[in-house]
Amino acid sequence: MSKVIMLCGRLCSGKTTYAAKLRGETGAVILSVDELMLSILGGDTGDMHNEYVRRTEKYLFAKAADIAAAGADVILDQGFWTRAERSFARSFFAERGISCELHYLTVSDEEWLRRIEERNKAVEAGKSSAYYVDGGLMEKFRSLFEPPAEDEADRII
Repeated sequence: MSKVIMLCGRLCSGKTTYAAKLRGETGAVILSVDELMLSILGGDTGDMHNEYVRRTEKYLFAKAADIAAAGADVILDQGFWTRAERSFARSFFAERGISCELHYLTVSDEEWLRRIEERNKAVEAGKSSAYYVDGGLMEKFRSLFEPPAEDEADRII
């Protein structure tokens, strides 16, 4: 039976790399909020960023349900930063008879800062189309993230 694997973790915790590894192992379809937003809207969405993320997530949830119903596993690469988001996602898929798992990727604060610096260098050099993470954005992400409780994570990476 197909399932949806939700990747949870802070920005630069390795979700996208892990998603690619899982795809190689399972053949699952990856759906990524960042990939879709950056490919359609570019990196500067200004005051509409949060609204565009909300719309993109809604669209990808529907697509994930369609793909899982068709028999393929889906990996949602989007962060699931709050308990409320994770609870909503579990309910959304359960209501459609689709099983889901939460894989939590965690890194130390030191490693997290190193990865952000590495990512920013790649963005500045034009080697990555990812979002540049300045100090304000980093603090916003740090304050929003709620690590999953023990009863939420099916796998900790």
